[in-house]
Amino acid sequence: MTRFSLLALSALLLFHFSAFSQKFKKADKLIIANLEKNIRYLADDKLEGRRAGTAGEKLASDYIIAQFQSAGLDKIEEGSWLQPFAIYDGKQVDSTTRFIINGKELALNKDFFPLPFSATKNVSGTLAIALQESGAPWFVDLKDLLEENHDNPHFDLDEALHAKVKACAKDGAVAVVFYNDSKFNDGISFNSKDKSDVEAIPVLYATSDARKKYFKDESVSIDVIIDVSISEKKRVGHNVLGFINNGADKTIILGAHYDHLGYGEDGNSLYRGTDKQIHNGADDNASGTAALMALAALLKKSKLKSNNYLFIAFSGEELGLFGSKYFVEHPAVDLKKVNYMINMDMVGRLNDSSHVLTIGGYGTSPEWGELFSANNSKKNYLKFNYDSSGTGPSDHTSFYRKDIPVLFFFTGLHKDYHRPSDDYDKINYAGELYVVKYIYQLIDELNNKGKLVFSKTRETQTTTSARFSVTLGIMPDYTFSGIGVRVDGVTDGKPAQKAGLKAGDVIIQLGDHNVSSLENYMQALSKFKKGDATFVKYKRGNDVAEAPVQF
Repeated sequence: MTRFSLLALSALLLFHFSAFSQKFKKADKLIIANLEKNIRYLADDKLEGRRAGTAGEKLASDYIIAQFQSAGLDKIEEGSWLQPFAIYDGKQVDSTTRFIINGKELALNKDFFPLPFSATKNVSGTLAIALQESGAPWFVDLKDLLEENHDNPHFDLDEALHAKVKACAKDGAVAVVFYNDSKFNDGISFNSKDKSDVEAIPVLYATSDARKKYFKDESVSIDVIIDVSISEKKRVGHNVLGFINNGADKTIILGAHYDHLGYGEDGNSLYRGTDKQIHNGADDNASGTAALMALAALLKKSKLKSNNYLFIAFSGEELGLFGSKYFVEHPAVDLKKVNYMINMDMVGRLNDSSHVLTIGGYGTSPEWGELFSANNSKKNYLKFNYDSSGTGPSDHTSFYRKDIPVLFFFTGLHKDYHRPSDDYDKINYAGELYVVKYIYQLIDELNNKGKLVFSKTRETQTTTSARFSVTLGIMPDYTFSGIGVRVDGVTDGKPAQKAGLKAGDVIIQLGDHNVSSLENYMQALSKFKKGDATFVKYKRGNDVAEAPVQF
């Protein structure tokens, strides 16, 4: 951004805040200034989009810790403000992987690479390319397969490769080396996100250059050594925890995720440009993190002592609620003593005309209905949309799953959502102040109410690139890195419950469609319509079961 642009932006912000200067007290103006300061830092390019498990995430977590310390919060766990958790990042080819022909080692990723469903194994043999003998590696040209199917819109190359490997292994091959002598580009690469079944034998792909250089003559015998090693790639994300210990029996948890999309490497960006761009995530969710820090400072200074307060800045939310799910499975407090949980996600774009704030989780406790009815009768700058469901695409869902009343605060979607244009200059800082003050007001009004009663609510459907008109009625475990879809929760009255599925089951097949990942589970669902009958196959522990399903 040029100096002229910065000056122009400063002038606009000055005008914006001067318009509110007569409305706000000195304390309110300080909150607005801190909201802007914190969002501008968290959404700065130097944090490179705060992708979970990166250096940008560390800069953000260090900053949040400093703000918690400045507000007077304490560590809840001895020795650290951080709660680390592993993030499955797909597969990786280990450097020990080798392909040697006649004593010459081919270059990994230049001459060859293993396919992601290859077995991790060492094999060797002497063979002629033209002969496919039992007990030896087989070389397979994809030419005929590609030429026969290049006009077939239903042809799936991945499925064809799996089928070919299985057939070769059945006939005695100890490894398969694919190559392509056709004029058609096969597009084969090492897909680190592949979650299909691992085959029983090593599977390699050799490039055209390697083919011409190392095994052009199919009649000549060659000595081959294949050693494939593929492992899981992981990175580490970190929740940031700050505590106000009032010596109370109950604890209120306030949360907001601070991670964002980085450069869009995880495939969750809506940006369709070709150049690499940072996704700063000012509204999503630097805004919620700034609100979390503002409430930490307010509650530390307050006289509201009937509850302890645990403030959690979650990471890994953008990957599928990794941080919050890890926390509820490894809680730093007794979850049975948690009064309720408040989640703030995208609270920085309040519309100056409508003033609408969406509040989710309305149905998770009867107390919410009574409280909101009383508040709605009062004059309030904010107008409210309510959603009863305790689930949704944000971190409150993890707490609802543990029978904890939740509230979710959200000022709405906009055209900058999950795009590089979600930047700090588009935040309505004065509007966010109203959100912070309203949440504080709710906590104040509930201060002496005792522990809230939990109520189950309807479930909201997760989204996918597939279009479908039916639902099985499960909440998937987004953190599951194995093959299939692990069930995190089952909705009452839906097909999954009627079929007998339970939390912890792993769905591996739906009708004729194998399920290896969440995305192809959704693709399988898209094949059915209301009224269809099929079956679901699933693992429960080491056992495999099958049950009928009626949509």
